[in-house]
Amino acid sequence: MKGALVYLLVSIACAVVGQVLLKQGMRVAGPVTLSLYGLPHLILQLATNPWVVVGMSLYLGGSLFWLTALSRLDLSLAYPFAGLNYVLILLASYFVFGEALNPTRIAGALLIALGVSLIARSA
Repeated sequence: MKGALVYLLVSIACAVVGQVLLKQGMRVAGPVTLSLYGLPHLILQLATNPWVVVGMSLYLGGSLFWLTALSRLDLSLAYPFAGLNYVLILLASYFVFGEALNPTRIAGALLIALGVSLIARSA
């Protein structure tokens, strides 16, 4: 069980770091508009953006750890842990990008963390 939790936590870490890198990549790329006409250019722009490439790679790697965790844990235990992504992304957004934290966001993150801790105790 402990090994499976390690896979789960690595999966969460990959997702959080991947999201931070993807956000940085999109800050570099600028606002994107989806259109059929501009799709080839957008794909090329994103495929040559190192932040996006590494972020997507972490997402893929994290998915492999997630699948490994799922093969060893109950879904009803593993999936709520994914809620930690929201808490960690909130913190990363604040510290890395200087995004605002307000009482509502903080309260929501605390409720998520409380819920995950309650579910973890049932393991």
